[in-house]
Amino acid sequence: MGLIYEKKNGIAYLTLNRPEARNAIAPETVLELVDAWTDYRDDDGLRCAILTGAGNEIFSSGADLAKLIPLFTGARQPETEADKKVQANPELFNQAMLRDFALYKPVIAAINGKAIAGGMELLYSTDIRIAAEGTQFGLQEVKWAIVPLMGSSIKLPRQMPYARAMEILLTGELMEAEEAYRFGFINRIVPRDQVMAEAERIATIIAENGPLAVKAIKQIVLEGIGRPTADGLAREIEIGAPVFLTKDAREGPRAFKEKRKPNYKGK
Repeated sequence: MGLIYEKKNGIAYLTLNRPEARNAIAPETVLELVDAWTDYRDDDGLRCAILTGAGNEIFSSGADLAKLIPLFTGARQPETEADKKVQANPELFNQAMLRDFALYKPVIAAINGKAIAGGMELLYSTDIRIAAEGTQFGLQEVKWAIVPLMGSSIKLPRQMPYARAMEILLTGELMEAEEAYRFGFINRIVPRDQVMAEAERIATIIAENGPLAVKAIKQIVLEGIGRPTADGLAREIEIGAPVFLTKDAREGPRAFKEKRKPNYKGK
């Protein structure tokens, strides 16, 4: 099993589970990720997700260079049902990596070790990122004569300064956690044994907020990036205004007035 998918207290846990292969994403993992993201999106009882890697050394090294990439280049013929499905429909990999998957629920990355190549690209679509001390980040595809196609050329220059993003893309050299923090690519750095605890702390806070408001805010932000200001503001009203008409929007102020914890239903 290349992915462990669990649910607890309104939080979905996705753990890349191939430590012996640097948590690389194999064809089977692609299908497991797609199923997990779909379930998280559609389960109204889940309010936040945490994405992490097994072990203490690496978050993920990205696509498996021995099993997955050769399927796309034609260097390896399909051997399993997963191989056949992924080769026949490369869009599955895009969905697994959240490149082409509309997900408006929040995702927290608990980065327990190095995030390399596709492992770093997975982070672009997470919303809050907690990294272990000593973590490194990098896009080494250029060293293998391939192009990082999970959004790096578009998303990375939007998530950190252009010149530094280009250096990372063109050299393939690694970036230390401290620099990633200075550029705002990650939210904070904590001791390695506290990464999951900190991710869970934040996830719990989010899970207690109004779920419809949380989803609307993320959707507004994602759809507003790159739009002219006037268009973005118009979309903000289109997405956000209906939330004010929900039962949750009535419950929130009522709970505040009554000095109690709100009971949100996502309705």
